[in-house]
Amino acid sequence: MNAIDAFLNRITMYRLVMYYLGILVGIAVLFGAIGWLPYNPFDLVFQTIFLLIACTVGNGILAWFFHAHPNSESAYITALILTLIVTPQPIQTANYVIFLVVLAAASMGVKYIIALNKKHIFNPAAFAVAASALLSGPAASWWVGGNLPLMAFVIAGGFLVVRKIQRADLALTFLGVALLSDILTHLSENPLVTIEQAMLHTPLFFFASIMITEPLTTPPTRPWRMEYAAIVGMLFSPAVHLGAYYSTPELALLAGNLFSFAVSPKGTHLLRLVKKEEVGTDIYDFTFATGDAGRLRFAPGQYLEWTLAHEKADGRGNRRYFTIASSPTESDVHLGVRFYDPSSSFKRRLRDMRPGDTIMAGHLAGEFTLPPNPYEKLVFIAGGIGITPFRSMVKYMSDTARAKTAPKRDAVLLYSNGAPDAIAYARTFDEAAETIGMRTIYAITGKNAGAAIDAALADPGAHGMPAYGIFYEGRITADLIREEIPDWRTRTFYVSGTRAMTTGMEALLKDMGVPKARIKVDFFPGFA
Repeated sequence: MNAIDAFLNRITMYRLVMYYLGILVGIAVLFGAIGWLPYNPFDLVFQTIFLLIACTVGNGILAWFFHAHPNSESAYITALILTLIVTPQPIQTANYVIFLVVLAAASMGVKYIIALNKKHIFNPAAFAVAASALLSGPAASWWVGGNLPLMAFVIAGGFLVVRKIQRADLALTFLGVALLSDILTHLSENPLVTIEQAMLHTPLFFFASIMITEPLTTPPTRPWRMEYAAIVGMLFSPAVHLGAYYSTPELALLAGNLFSFAVSPKGTHLLRLVKKEEVGTDIYDFTFATGDAGRLRFAPGQYLEWTLAHEKADGRGNRRYFTIASSPTESDVHLGVRFYDPSSSFKRRLRDMRPGDTIMAGHLAGEFTLPPNPYEKLVFIAGGIGITPFRSMVKYMSDTARAKTAPKRDAVLLYSNGAPDAIAYARTFDEAAETIGMRTIYAITGKNAGAAIDAALADPGAHGMPAYGIFYEGRITADLIREEIPDWRTRTFYVSGTRAMTTGMEALLKDMGVPKARIKVDFFPGFA
């Protein structure tokens, strides 16, 4: 899996989905040309190009009208999904062209018109085909899932998407409940035959990997996601009906979208940059004001999807998921980002932002948050820029303890960096040492670490260096944990960093005997 993970680490989730859908369309055109699929390849190419143009233009016009940041990737993905679920028809049919225009308009319009605080409620493609059927137009055939020649490609690409966003539990829950629902609604038939028909002749796998995993219409926490997947799976079977009205895949998804909207944070926020400052070598803290929308409500450790419109976006697109570095006790929103050379077009645009520039943030999510029990002892382990959720948590702990709105939490921070000048937010951790007695161990792993540590210790508190804390030369090891945290067996561990760092640290803690239930690892889509 290392080669697969290396590939997934270099591409954003949205770009992966877009490329996957584009490849499916390309393969379908090829198979249509050689007679493996019953579709005219020219009709399919026309449908694809027409929908791509119509959705892109419609998205741009609506974004301008509603003063929103246009997201071209979203329009492309919706157009490709519509191509794969609506049966291509002859180009000469005028009614068909009108139908495609209506589909594009409905799919783009629902994102802006049926929305609350700029957060859309329904999956655009599902809404468009459901609205078409309601208006007596052509219904979605979901042909991408009912053609055996495409099945291997649907499953292989779907696997990559699910692996990238780490939503195997969501996909498997949907698959299990959908198959069970199909069996229960076909009790007079052989269950094995029912399962075979569902797996080989319905869009089951395409739905599990693409449709229900769309982040903006998916609940933010795992328990709600499981219920969402179960609802959609239960309604997925075509035999499910209410009187004379039978379910369809798109109706099942729209029902799930309503549930998701009910249990999810509402809206997106247009944030205005107040200032930016370097808080470590190549690490910048961006301070944003929320404006008229009021204070952003979140739990320490949660993340947002950030959209920054810019020209000539590279292959990584104009959207990223970043942890909120600020505490809910602060009025402004902080974002901590590390910049590498060369940087993506998104990061170059972010780095070039000036006070007054705006960025869109929404889809608050994440379960990497403090435990409900304030007396639970904690260990925070951070690698590099993985420190941002801990900055949020520690600042929150300090502020609430000072205000006496919560008891002091017992926490120890282990923070690994290549050099002392890469340490970010040292002032926050110094403050925590004074307010809640938090101990911080700075592990320095780079070349000449010893000399760098001596230089930092020679002038504590200067140039952003910590005034408190212990410096340690080398990586965070089991011996270091045992030595510095004698009561480690009684603590809950939080780990945040690169994928390699978090998986390695999780394995180390398990080898030490820390139960899996007491190890929390930070992850969000697009983390790598």
